[in-house]
Amino acid sequence: MRPALELADVLRRHGDAYRNLHAGAISREQRHVMRAIEQCRTSALGGHLERCDVCGHERIAYNSCRNRHCPKCQSLARAQWLEHRQADLLPVPYFHVVFTVPDEIGVIAFQNKRAVYDILFQATAETLQTIAADHRHLGAIVGFIAILHTWGQNLMHHPHLHCVVPGGGLALDPARWVACRPGFFLPVRVLSRLFRRLFLERLQVAYDAGALRFFSSLAHLSDRSEFARYLSHPRKIDWVVYAKEPFGGPQQVLDYLGRYTHRVAISNNRLLDIDDEHITFRWKDYRRPGKPRALRLDAHEFIRRFLLHVLPRGLQRIRHYGLLSNRLRESRLAECRRLLHAPPSAPATNESPTDYRERYETLTSRSLYRCPMCAQGRMVCVECLSAGALPRAPPRSPA
Repeated sequence: MRPALELADVLRRHGDAYRNLHAGAISREQRHVMRAIEQCRTSALGGHLERCDVCGHERIAYNSCRNRHCPKCQSLARAQWLEHRQADLLPVPYFHVVFTVPDEIGVIAFQNKRAVYDILFQATAETLQTIAADHRHLGAIVGFIAILHTWGQNLMHHPHLHCVVPGGGLALDPARWVACRPGFFLPVRVLSRLFRRLFLERLQVAYDAGALRFFSSLAHLSDRSEFARYLSHPRKIDWVVYAKEPFGGPQQVLDYLGRYTHRVAISNNRLLDIDDEHITFRWKDYRRPGKPRALRLDAHEFIRRFLLHVLPRGLQRIRHYGLLSNRLRESRLAECRRLLHAPPSAPATNESPTDYRERYETLTSRSLYRCPMCAQGRMVCVECLSAGALPRAPPRSPA
């Protein structure tokens, strides 16, 4: 069912005014995302006219923009990604570990997204793998999925990584499976300190190589002494790394991943109200646990906050490491299953439906073909619509 309000409604109503007012501050990627969401599932992208083969009900199905920042275009991509992850799951507990950078680093990250987000992935991966391999902790090679989120519930810039990690790994020999202690993966204080050191070392290397750019309120950081002074506080404080309670089983892991992997900064079902000046949406204040609250923002401020989270083109926000890295996944996971006395994963099939509606039904068990009017017939394409075109006759419903 279509939500009462959509992000596309906000951008169609306020996007042109925002672009005109902030023309010099909007990047090409941000403009592309705004336009894609505005046009998503409208006549601008073309589509087709469908008719029920039983009751004759007609509807127009417009094409989606398929942009990764669009809240309407993630269902199929999420289902396909989760299908591929089924074969990666092991019969062991899984842990959820989150790595967050301080606000001072977040500001640098916003002005240097590609460079600093890559550093965040690299420092996180090396931290987990180094501490896990240490015989004082786990003494094993681990594998994990890292997912980049750049937002908080209020849409402010808040870069952090969610990591989903099996509770154990291959021994360094590697002739056996090493399980972690029940309910405990790795010490978060040790992870935090190593993460801080590795991140700041890589950030300094990037600075020395001229890979970071500073402007506006951070322009003074182009001076080396100012940059060193700016980092003095982040070097002293504890960086936030925390591990949540372990998942109950593989299906809970998949359910979690389904919520996190293809999430965008704000989903349509969080939008509450829109008018000529303001947008109201639902949010959770984690400092004050309780029921969700409503946040009312000026429309342009809402759009500004949403655009904070547009990623550079080509930047991967889901990455796999260790036992789950693309190069080693198949052989290493097979060895893990052998050591855990688990059955081998089902072989992948090369036969996949070519039509997106068939793929969606195969993956989700929900049909896009079923007639919404009579629930008996099948919606059949009777006319293809090119971009910007309307059907030769308006859609009709049975009397």
